[in-house]
Amino acid sequence: QLQLAESGGGLVQPGGSLRLSCAASGESLDYYAIGWFRQAPGKGREGVSCMSVRGISTNYADSVKGRFAISRHNAKNTVFLQMDSLEPVDAAVYYCAAVYSYTSTCELWADRYSYWGQGTQVTVSS
Repeated sequence: QLQLAESGGGLVQPGGSLRLSCAASGESLDYYAIGWFRQAPGKGREGVSCMSVRGISTNYADSVKGRFAISRHNAKNTVFLQMDSLEPVDAAVYYCAAVYSYTSTCELWADRYSYWGQGTQVTVSS
């Protein structure tokens, strides 16, 4: 059974950076597409970024394009989300998610994903 654990959240000033990690255990991520999602208080879960199996393709929400970057380290069975130029609107609980995939694409729809981590809090404030 695949298990995911996020880390790296915290408090950062506007314009700052954070790198979130999503460490997988139980199975290799080689055949999973990975997504990062976020949920702010009172709002629905929003897709932020995703990467297909073997990193063939990536997608980003328009709101984070040019500021966030998703990557994966296969040997560590870990996926990262580098977040730069953070803004107060980026504050949320960030979740990583995974879905077993046969395709070279990924989607930012939460209901496509089968496995979820517990989330890590990102706060952007001066």
